[in-house]
Amino acid sequence: MTGWDRDYLANKEEYLKLFDNIMQKENERNIEFLEESILKIINRKYAIACASGTDALHFSLIALDIKPGDEVLTTNFSWISTASCITMVGATPVFCDVDLETYHMSIDSIKRMYSDKVKAIVYPHLFGNISDMTEIQNFCEDKNIKLIEDACQSFGANRNGQYAGTYGDVATLSFNANKPVAGISGGGAFLTDDKEQANLVRKLRRHGNNEVLGYNSKMLAINAEFINFRIEKMHEWQDKRFRIAKRYDNNLKDIVTLQKIDEGVNHCYHKYVIKVENKEIREILKKRLGASVHYPNPISENAMYNSIIHRKDRCLNSQQICDTILTLPIHPYLTNDEIDNTCNIIMATIW
Repeated sequence: MTGWDRDYLANKEEYLKLFDNIMQKENERNIEFLEESILKIINRKYAIACASGTDALHFSLIALDIKPGDEVLTTNFSWISTASCITMVGATPVFCDVDLETYHMSIDSIKRMYSDKVKAIVYPHLFGNISDMTEIQNFCEDKNIKLIEDACQSFGANRNGQYAGTYGDVATLSFNANKPVAGISGGGAFLTDDKEQANLVRKLRRHGNNEVLGYNSKMLAINAEFINFRIEKMHEWQDKRFRIAKRYDNNLKDIVTLQKIDEGVNHCYHKYVIKVENKEIREILKKRLGASVHYPNPISENAMYNSIIHRKDRCLNSQQICDTILTLPIHPYLTNDEIDNTCNIIMATIW
């Protein structure tokens, strides 16, 4: 059984009650209650819920007036929407390489790829981690460019008490089904401290409110209810994911390479990833474990970029990581026996 199945069985009574309340209109709350719940965790002034994290990223670029002719720096190692949203507004994605230890955007690559056309950086926190953002923030300030913090994988993670979603000029969250806090039909949120940006995104998510060109990006009320319930469970589930990750760490730290996590970081473990010696070993493990790879190709190497204008660094680190990374199961309902069995297969394969 998957973590999704086990969660439903463990909380079935609460989920059915939520559904029943919505269907009988006993709960008249609108989406604002979810936005308020997000702001209780993340210290921003405004949170605007929408249909997906991808929409939230798209709206971020519109809110910052990124347009055709502009360039936007982003990572070459992430989910596709980290970059596709740039093309959606007509701007040019510029792919930067990543650090081999953290898998986050390399400041050296950012500096190499910068041009006077660059207006923003889309910077994702990968797998639930948060790296030191100081140098990136200083670079953006020096160059007068905007920092879009893609926190879609790191809701609930914090660094020395500062939560993901509070580092950028604007930020985004995702409640996709595979996230630690998931909706039943996805979902996302745009975060900002700017009232005008917040008002614009509120219009954009609902057909532009007949004032500007907008989109159908409303969040369903029942989805908001489920996300809100899971936010209430977030810290409990995050503690369980952390304990599972530590068990993996203790078993595997001398066998495989783990994502570097700085002291003071409370990782939310959206994914637990390992890096092995080469692609051949990775493919053997993938087959034996039935595991997934996040991500098998640098973004720029996906077929869509054969016909989309972009620039890119050499991105040797991104390619190496794509060839050697593997995602292990992690969810709050994983048992110690299941964790140890996964570790035993890895040890038997590599040793």
